[in-house]
Amino acid sequence: MTEYLWRLPSRGDGRRADPKYRHRGVSGLDDLRQVVNAAELAGLDGVLAPYDPLGEESWIVAGGALRGTRYAGVTVEFQPGFGTPVYAAKLSATLQRLSAGRLSWRLAVETDAHEARSRGDRLTGDDRYTRAAEFLTVARGVWNQEAVPGAGFRGTGFEFAGEHYDVIDGGFRGILSGLPFPTVYLTGDSPAALDLSARHGDVHVFTESRDDLGERLAALRVHTEATGRHVRAGLELPIIARETEDEAWARAERQWREVRPDGPGASSLSLGDGRWAGFEALGYPQSIGLVGSYEQVARQLEVYAAAGIDSFTLSGHPHIEEVHRLGEHLLHLVDPAGRTLKEAVL
Repeated sequence: MTEYLWRLPSRGDGRRADPKYRHRGVSGLDDLRQVVNAAELAGLDGVLAPYDPLGEESWIVAGGALRGTRYAGVTVEFQPGFGTPVYAAKLSATLQRLSAGRLSWRLAVETDAHEARSRGDRLTGDDRYTRAAEFLTVARGVWNQEAVPGAGFRGTGFEFAGEHYDVIDGGFRGILSGLPFPTVYLTGDSPAALDLSARHGDVHVFTESRDDLGERLAALRVHTEATGRHVRAGLELPIIARETEDEAWARAERQWREVRPDGPGASSLSLGDGRWAGFEALGYPQSIGLVGSYEQVARQLEVYAAAGIDSFTLSGHPHIEEVHRLGEHLLHLVDPAGRTLKEAVL
């Protein structure tokens, strides 16, 4: 079954394209609750709390989203340098216990070098992937190694000696043991990124680009064949979908003119097949997404699914309205049998 997630706002509800207008101040919590509520009511499988150095803390957002839902999964995106893997594991085990196992992880391994230095992180290049591999090894190790009750630190727990982490007698017991480890989402197109997913990931999330997606999927398969593991493929896409193609492009043009009042119009960045390369200018982290009627967008999602994508992370501005449109007009077209409204409690 194909999985559909919604990318939550990290700086307010995004009712305007210009980032300086997207911060909603004290009303941000109410906006977030409404987006999470809308996503669950729409029948989405979950939401993503994105890592944003200039936005709200993703762990806090994820905790609030778990509290505000009964069924939807919540994926927290974070960079491995934020704390030790043992701390991340304990924090996550607590959230798993309180949410009936609905938490997933998405590691932001490749971050801006200047932003990394601003938070005291010196690692660059493939060293970030070496650390991420150790991070996941240690996190899984302490999660799956149950310390012996009453033994204390007596050589009964998880042991690890690496380049970035050293753990002696690690492991959980009692209420934090026996819980499902978070599904691990990873990203990136480099050989180091694909190798990390092949060895440690559960879902590798691509972004649409001008490069051939089929070639990148094939590269992932080459890496997973070498490890013998199965890693699902995901795709993150912003979308503008309306009843008709003309309505969708008119909406894209209005948003485009907010940030590009002069020069060529939005259609100048059309790549064909409903793919549009103007989303980054509207404040999205991705450049390429889909614009079209509900039927057109659904068909393109089916094309991606046929190519091997079985997890989609979708986004749109403003979030609340776009989630409702997704649930009412789009999801039943791409998955007519598997989408039903679910009760939400907020």
